Amino acid sequence: MENCTVVSEFILLGIPNTKGLETILFVTFLSFYLCTLLGNLLIFSAILADPRLHTPMYFFLCNLSILDLGLSSISTPKFLANLWAKSRTISLGGCMSQVFFYHFLGSTECLLFTVMAYDRYMAICHPLRYLLIMNRRVCALLAAGTWITSSFHATILTSLTFTLPYCGSNVVDYFFCDIFPVVKLACADTYIIETVTFTNTGMVPTTCFLLILTSYVRIAASVVRMRSAEEGLKAVSTCASHLTVVCFFFGPCALLYTQPSLSKVLATPIQIFCDVVTPMLNPVVYTLRNKEVKAAFRRMKGG
Repeated sequence: MENCTVVSEFILLGIPNTKGLETILFVTFLSFYLCTLLGNLLIFSAILADPRLHTPMYFFLCNLSILDLGLSSISTPKFLANLWAKSRTISLGGCMSQVFFYHFLGSTECLLFTVMAYDRYMAICHPLRYLLIMNRRVCALLAAGTWITSSFHATILTSLTFTLPYCGSNVVDYFFCDIFPVVKLACADTYIIETVTFTNTGMVPTTCFLLILTSYVRIAASVVRMRSAEEGLKAVSTCASHLTVVCFFFGPCALLYTQPSLSKVLATPIQIFCDVVTPMLNPVVYTLRNKEVKAAFRRMKGG
């Protein structure tokens, strides 16, 4: 039998073609991370503190803020620590955690956007029955369903990834642990994990996107039938923020997971936009376009 050493840690190569830019990267990523924490914590606090915002839409927005806090914390703190300490190692357990939480929170956010689209559909197309249907119990079940379903999704992918033997190179050609960069290092056939990953990461977002599209087609038809232009504009404005963050999420995902052979020159900036920039932009989008959230911030400031 051939002797080999089982891998107990990995080395993250980081962002390609950035040698000598460690200080600039550290300051940039730290600034984005702090802005993400501040923005999402402010929205979360405002919604909890203001009874006027205790509605289904803002309940789901609270969940989105928690997800953005989690997604931005999967890779950024470790990347910052590696830049500061000039060390690129990550333990096997740390690598497993990054893979699990990246797909757990990413899948949860995908499902949550679908639930939020359904919420907007009910509010605009069935306004008289909206609060009756979208009661607290239903909202809690929908939110819990997104988290529980995604935990199974992430557990399957992580288990398949790390039951493979790793006894050769431990150098991950990326700035954090994700399935495709890690399984390239496995000293066994990776057909099953690659097939399951393609299927899962393709099927879940595609299904969610089609459901969101269906909701907005129905919303658009309902808006066209509205007699008052003012009502129509109000309905559109309540959907604008959600549509914007949906585009931020599904656009990069479509490129990353439908084109796995995408060159690192293109894949890395897209991944950074997903993990670092989008969680910071989501609270900005919801704040800039939402008078109720702005009013809640003013009330928090005033007392």
